[in-house]
Amino acid sequence: MEFRIEKRAGALLVGLVLLAPASFAQQEFRYEVWHGHSRPPHIKRAGNMGALAITESGISFEETYKDGKKPKYPHAWRWVYQDIQQLKMAPKSLTVLTYKDNKWKLGADREYQFDLVGDKTFADAYQFLKGRLDQRLVAAIPDHLSSILWEIPVKHLLRFGGDEGVLQVGPDAIVYTSADKTDSRTWRYEDIENMSSAGPFQLTITTFERAKTHYGDLKGFNFELKQRLEEARYNELWLRLNQSKGLKILNSYREGADSGR
Repeated sequence: MEFRIEKRAGALLVGLVLLAPASFAQQEFRYEVWHGHSRPPHIKRAGNMGALAITESGISFEETYKDGKKPKYPHAWRWVYQDIQQLKMAPKSLTVLTYKDNKWKLGADREYQFDLVGDKTFADAYQFLKGRLDQRLVAAIPDHLSSILWEIPVKHLLRFGGDEGVLQVGPDAIVYTSADKTDSRTWRYEDIENMSSAGPFQLTITTFERAKTHYGDLKGFNFELKQRLEEARYNELWLRLNQSKGLKILNSYREGADSGR
């Protein structure tokens, strides 16, 4: 009897392993991408063809060889996440900023950009990475918020002109959905260094994203608001940001407000 039970238990365990979701195994997302500066005559995007893989342990790229002939200096890289200074992910492109110096750019950190081929996007890989990576993940993707506390139409001011869109505030993140999809962003509160306001029609969000205008600088997003931002909403947003940084002031603020009634 015990032997039969052990056999059934063993068969059940094997069945569970076979039916287990992919999350129990080493997940891998593979994409056909272009990288580099050469421009194939049949495609508008510049780059060398290759395969990009995103896994739990890191990111890798291997060039696809034409006619099976391996070039003298093939493009092939692999980075574990601790060696990635910043990972910027847009719907159709991925940029890896490393800690390696680029001697051709006066010691600036070396970066690698990969552009998707075809109709695929990085949506699945983003959902996979956003809960695993810290503030070094830059999401140039307008994520879907499970709950929207409030939203406001805005203009994002750039060095020359700007782009228009909507700023949505949720319990755990802020999403800027731009008319120009490449300028969209999703910020978890831990991705934001600070925020400030010069008045009810202005809001600046300073993030940990690297600004190209200055080495090692933080990137600020300056918004003109098309509707008035009430002071109570701004205060609650500021408190929510600081609570995410470990400051236990939200409850004391509310307790003080209640005692003053």
